[in-house]
Amino acid sequence: MKQSSSLYLLGSALLCLAGSVMASDEFAPPAFSQMNHGGVGLIQTPTARFNSEGEFSINYQDSDEYRFWSVSLTLFPWMETTMRYSDIRTLLYSSDPGFSGDQTFKDKGIDVKFRLWQESAYLPQLAVGFRDFGGTGLFESEFITLSKRWQNLDMHLGLGFGYLGNSGNIANPFCKVSDAYCTRPGGLDGKGGQVSFGKFFKGPAALYGGVEYQTPWQPLRLKLEYDSNNYLKDKAGVLLQDSRLNVAAVYRASENLDLNLNYQRGNTVGFGVSYRTNFDNVEQIKIAPAPRVVPEQLPAASTKVESTMLYQQLRAEVGFVVINYQLQPNEVIIEGYSTAFRHRDEFLERLGRLLAAELPETVKRYRIRELSDDTVMVETVIDAEKFVSFARRDEIDATLAQSIQRQEPTPVNTDWQLTTENSGYYQQMDGYWIQSFGNPETFYLYQIGVVPAAGYVFNKNFSVNGALRIPLLTNFDDFTFTVDAIPSTLPRVRTYVREYVEADTVSVENIYLQAKTQLVQDWYGLAYAGLLESMYTGAGAEVLYRPVDSRLAVGIDVNYVAQRDFEDPFAVRDYRVATGHVTAYWNPEMFDDLLVKVSVGRYLAKDKGVTIDIAKRFDSGIVVGAYAAKTNVSAVEYGEGSFTKGFYLNFPFDLFSATPSTGTTSLPWVPITRDGGQPLSRPVKLYDLTEVRAPFLK
Repeated sequence: MKQSSSLYLLGSALLCLAGSVMASDEFAPPAFSQMNHGGVGLIQTPTARFNSEGEFSINYQDSDEYRFWSVSLTLFPWMETTMRYSDIRTLLYSSDPGFSGDQTFKDKGIDVKFRLWQESAYLPQLAVGFRDFGGTGLFESEFITLSKRWQNLDMHLGLGFGYLGNSGNIANPFCKVSDAYCTRPGGLDGKGGQVSFGKFFKGPAALYGGVEYQTPWQPLRLKLEYDSNNYLKDKAGVLLQDSRLNVAAVYRASENLDLNLNYQRGNTVGFGVSYRTNFDNVEQIKIAPAPRVVPEQLPAASTKVESTMLYQQLRAEVGFVVINYQLQPNEVIIEGYSTAFRHRDEFLERLGRLLAAELPETVKRYRIRELSDDTVMVETVIDAEKFVSFARRDEIDATLAQSIQRQEPTPVNTDWQLTTENSGYYQQMDGYWIQSFGNPETFYLYQIGVVPAAGYVFNKNFSVNGALRIPLLTNFDDFTFTVDAIPSTLPRVRTYVREYVEADTVSVENIYLQAKTQLVQDWYGLAYAGLLESMYTGAGAEVLYRPVDSRLAVGIDVNYVAQRDFEDPFAVRDYRVATGHVTAYWNPEMFDDLLVKVSVGRYLAKDKGVTIDIAKRFDSGIVVGAYAAKTNVSAVEYGEGSFTKGFYLNFPFDLFSATPSTGTTSLPWVPITRDGGQPLSRPVKLYDLTEVRAPFLK
């Protein structure tokens, strides 16, 4: 009764303050701190606060029974996402020491929080969230929360359900709507990994609240929290709770680092660390030539252009590798590849400035034809007079866009001034990083290595290509078990991964013939045959419709493949399948930083369904994506996880180099790999080859 009274007094005080005081930015922290489970909050409970868009935190929290590793990202100003691994020290991973040794129990979870109302002078901020909604549900919760700041106090009041509502200190208000909300269903939907919509806001409910105080010493913040959980139903066992009040101190050790010390349940000390950055504004200091200054007096009509010097300057100052060019009295046509400045406007402005400074004033048009894999993809026409006016700032409101036009490449009617070879050998070197979390052998498995590739280009349409995979640093020696013993009605199309992986063995990644061409305007075709990926060999073809600067593209791929042998890279197993998809790519105008991909078709296990992939691009060029595949395979047939899902981060090389560069590298995370909803990993995709026609990675 005493605890209940203190709860209502705390709630009443917070609501009164929320409705009567004005917000003040004077003591607002530059970034809100993380709670124990990850995500902005107090200690155990979430708040309605959101960090700025792109804010990314890596968090570790340690207490007596639990350790939490989490990452939290503010995808939009109104949406926060958190992924978490929980280590429960009181339990073992399994009862079989031969399977998992003495490793403790691990569980993964995903959280999401949405802002419904932004704080104003008199009204608090309102948010709703869902914790552990797509996993095993050990910490499954829903919450509605308010936050209001007054000078150096940030006050919070929330209503929790599920794990956050275990104390049941108030009646569930949704019970008045329907009796179905009075009881929370138990168990998992399917084999886990599914969103349990039928449990949302059901069962016991509890109020929680607290306050965060920014001390006069700027690096230090203090937190006081009234906890809404009674810890009687924890996976770690019944946890003794001597007090519902939790306290914490957060010390901002640097601009990017928070350290915290907390005291929970009146008997448990915990500590944690959070490192954060912002995906929108992260950048690397660059060493690059200064952009050319367009002179007041342009070169005279009689100026002789030294071709060798021009394309050397284009490569050195703009990162544009010239394959061929043609200089006429009134225009210049240049074909090549952009290799340095990934921002289109920066690339075009630098290029235009150099050409304006070097070419005779009679040249009125610069036609820049950009290639991808020896095929001209897009032509950018720069109006020299308008560009010079923009570069000199002759008109205060002049823009780069007014001087350029991107279009379908137009024919070149006269001979090129360079002689180029369309055939020959090539070689390149890439790196790779494979990682897997939550494994029985060891929690984190990794393999880092290089992929040397080589091939022969017969002409711009035909080539033969191959690549090896060479591990350099790995703990895959611990990856000891063969195919798992979980029963499956599906063909084993991906779960033979242990049989294919050898920790220290060089493997053949692919060897294939490739033919590509532009079929007609806006349509491209591709065919390939050979060892297509680490697990499959066969043949396939793809066509893609992609107009210049269109926000919509559509592709169709069809493939017939056989499963590769575990040991002999040129032998095959008995399993064969026809697989393929129709894929739509959409970059919506209202969300220019989103790319939505929807694929419908037949997968490797002969199941049929749809994959939805949503990618978010930040200003730095970092892309965060998530995908999910639902097919005609039931959750029971699919097995653990219920359906295929995964996440990925794409980083531009530009963030790791002191000189400007293009290209990206990917860091994937797949919670669990099963056999349903698995596509073929094709070695080449037309959408990637034609990226320059409608760049998403701007």
